[in-house]
Amino acid sequence: MGSGPMLVRAKGRIEPILTKYVRSYSAPVTDAIPVSKRKFVPTSGTYPKGFLAVGIHVGVKATTKKQTPDLALLASEKPCSATAVFTKNKFQAAPVSVSRQVLERQLGEGIRAIIVNSGCANAVTGKGGLDDASSMARAVDACFKASPGDTPAAGQGQSSNMDTSSTLVMSTGVIGQRLPISKILSAIPTAYSALSATHDHWLSAAKAICTTDTFPKLLSRTFTLPSSPGTTYSLAGMTKGAGMIHPNMATLLGMLFTDAPIPTTTLQPLLKHAVDRSFNAISVDGDTSTNDTLAFLANGAAGGNPITSLTSEDGQAITEIVTTFTQQLSQLVIRDGEGATKFVRVRVTHSPSFADAQKIASTIARSPLVKTALYGKDANWGRILCAVGYTEGLSPGAVVPEKTSVSFVPTDGSEVLQLLVRGEPEDIDEQRAAKILEVEDLEILVDLGGGKDGTGTEEASYWFCDFSHEYVTINGDYRT
Repeated sequence: MGSGPMLVRAKGRIEPILTKYVRSYSAPVTDAIPVSKRKFVPTSGTYPKGFLAVGIHVGVKATTKKQTPDLALLASEKPCSATAVFTKNKFQAAPVSVSRQVLERQLGEGIRAIIVNSGCANAVTGKGGLDDASSMARAVDACFKASPGDTPAAGQGQSSNMDTSSTLVMSTGVIGQRLPISKILSAIPTAYSALSATHDHWLSAAKAICTTDTFPKLLSRTFTLPSSPGTTYSLAGMTKGAGMIHPNMATLLGMLFTDAPIPTTTLQPLLKHAVDRSFNAISVDGDTSTNDTLAFLANGAAGGNPITSLTSEDGQAITEIVTTFTQQLSQLVIRDGEGATKFVRVRVTHSPSFADAQKIASTIARSPLVKTALYGKDANWGRILCAVGYTEGLSPGAVVPEKTSVSFVPTDGSEVLQLLVRGEPEDIDEQRAAKILEVEDLEILVDLGGGKDGTGTEEASYWFCDFSHEYVTINGDYRT
């Protein structure tokens, strides 16, 4: 929200008038969540045993109101198995390098916490940025090492040697600026002492990692496993992001936590499988950030038999649970896409392979022409078909024009609107198409007809949003 002068010409004179601009796409300075987004914010939760959370105000963001949290700390009362996936952007932010180093040196074991700041990405900041990220991890480590009741001095243990660190670091915000590291280090002991397992504390942490988000993205659920039907496990996750979203291995910032007993050797392929079908299957604008990180911590505090294989009965169950959960969590990012008015799922079916289907779905999801047509409520299916046709890296015979069909699937359960059937255009009811596109939610179905040999049965989905005028406005003055 802001205001500024605008000059208008009236009867030969140039007169200033004051025009007030109110951004409907972002939370106002009072931190009020838009009415349409409040339904996505949980009022309660069931969180994993032994995990604690908090979000506090530090002042990383120069314009942040005093009550708004911008530093989050998530911690486990016992050491965790951990894994993460990171951005493949060549300009990887300092926290990405530091967290990767921690996981590699610890072999994914003994991780206790994640410290996250918003307001500054600590990206492209050179050696100083690496030192700052290491200092954040060391300050949290020092809190764990301190005797009960002790408050470690700010910055204690700030050596850049990360051999024994148990803390992962994440940052998000503007690229190319150094962190106000003294503020952050002095606040970490305060955050540590305020850790709690309550829903309000988890929600404050989810708020603290937001940048242009209009609402905090937090989910939790309980589940059981076949080998321990009497044991209730919990899974919680939070993420942030509304723009610069089109991942390659991970996206934005995200954290998953469970009290199920999952060793790192199982946790790694589990996260990879889930991410490929969730956080690697969303797109707002086709951009991949320098800071993208998704971490998964499991402390085993609920007990039960360790899940040592994804092919076991427990392994298959946890794979489905985590994949569904990460899909739900990642889709909240699309719900909050910068300037978005549409939430769209594109589903590619009867493909020779999952990889082919995902590449096609990804290409459609990041097509500016598809996205702008959806914003304009224009049933321009030719743009969808073009995106299918120029998708790169497909296997031979994956797309056969005379076998390809495109449809709109209404979210109200009404009949599918066929646009192209086996390469032949349909006589489209434009009025019905416009009515379908009036609704916020939409599914685009692309049926490849099994590919060249007709035997393809694989499918993949991508979730994305449209491009609006407001997206340009947000990103045109992101720093100004």
